Amino acid sequence: LAKLPAPKLAALDVSAVVDRVVTLEKPHAIEIAGGPQLTVHGDSDQLEQLLINLTRNAVDAVRETGGGVRVGWQRLPGSSPPTMELWVEDEGPGLSNTGNLFVPFFTTKPGGSGIGLVLSRQIAEAHGGSLTLENRADRSGCRASLRLPLQPAASREPLLARSS
Repeated sequence: LAKLPAPKLAALDVSAVVDRVVTLEKPHAIEIAGGPQLTVHGDSDQLEQLLINLTRNAVDAVRETGGGVRVGWQRLPGSSPPTMELWVEDEGPGLSNTGNLFVPFFTTKPGGSGIGLVLSRQIAEAHGGSLTLENRADRSGCRASLRLPLQPAASREPLLARSS
């Protein structure tokens, strides 16, 4: 895989990013569970691509079951540095092989390339965040969880570096 370009950081309204991506997935109705007004500092193109990958995977997963897809976000209480979680949940069959989710070119989808989740994790990590996928505990389906810091990267420098 090619190296991802460095993110071009700008203040982004989480709600606006979600709205733009969900609009792309019509005619499949994706429920926006919403969340509080949050701003992240990130590259809008990269974060939108990450969310497109997650929502398309969820929409593909529910094609066979007719289940729903929901997107929501929250501020994680007590997190340090302040962190938000954006999640995509589906009511599909769930994950059958969790060990290979982020292995390049591994796919269980007919015609899939196996690079969507790998690229998505790279984008999350380039923004100082993380991406996890797991089967839902409350019902069938998958939950993808993107965690991102809520403050700009410059203010996340270690205290030791600033005090020397």
